[in-house]
Amino acid sequence: MRIALVVFVLAWIFGPYELQAAVPIWVPFLIALGLELHFFAGGLRSSPTRRSDRGPQETDLDLYGYGEADELLLVREGTNEIWVPYSGESAEEVEELIADARALPEDEDDDDAEVPEEGRSQSALRRLLAGLVVIGALAAGFWFVESRTGWNGLSEDARATATARFSREASAIAAKPVRIRCDESGNFVGAVQHADGVAQVGGTLAYLTPERCLALYRLAFKHQVDSNRTGLAISVLAHEAWHLRGVADEGETECYALQSGVQLGERLGLSQGTAERLMRAQRVESTLRGRQNPAYALPAECRDGGRLDLLPASRWFP
Repeated sequence: MRIALVVFVLAWIFGPYELQAAVPIWVPFLIALGLELHFFAGGLRSSPTRRSDRGPQETDLDLYGYGEADELLLVREGTNEIWVPYSGESAEEVEELIADARALPEDEDDDDAEVPEEGRSQSALRRLLAGLVVIGALAAGFWFVESRTGWNGLSEDARATATARFSREASAIAAKPVRIRCDESGNFVGAVQHADGVAQVGGTLAYLTPERCLALYRLAFKHQVDSNRTGLAISVLAHEAWHLRGVADEGETECYALQSGVQLGERLGLSQGTAERLMRAQRVESTLRGRQNPAYALPAECRDGGRLDLLPASRWFP
């Protein structure tokens, strides 16, 4: 399992972009962690005490006989069972045979031997720690590579060229010159702020997370498309551009962004059909997000022919 995890993570990092687009990197790590915890819990459980008959079975005796003995005697001593070959020996001779059987070394590879609970716990803990070390090392390696292959891994000239392109596209939507910045510091947007982008309504500057900038860069300059990431990045850029244009209401802004996202996606390299499909998918995401936060709910007029329809003459609407 650990070898498979290592192979998959390496394939994800250095393999084709289609693999990265299809499988989020956290999925194999989560599966591996779950399996490690499952193995650990299984190692703590006490194995049931088993008693097995180590003598030859009746079928074997019928087929192959008793060797040099006429039959076998079963002698029980507590939980132990001793089989002794018997060919009419006297009681004293039988006692000697039993003594000889006791002197035989026990099988060191006895699968039925019960492992002390303390030793079993320590063994399970060692295996868990080894698994966590593997997972942690892979996670650190992924972070190291990603920090040099993601948005921050691009050259300064590449990032400047990309943000200039994003700014031109946002200016076309905002109907005025505006600037787009990618917030590498995380001071304005990101996981802490729970936002993919931010803009001052009616202003001239907006910030996007490096993840959204990277998706836009890959689309515009590398022609790489990840349906979820690409669609979200386009809608976020269009959303913030409409805020810069002066629209304050989040629901209306999102409605306009979904419509403008089609032309924006086409300008960045998508076909019309792909751009429309991605914006339809983003409308589903926007609807779900609006249920969690009513401020972002799409208005009832966000429909074909409604007040918020930017192209009433067109039959298409996200």
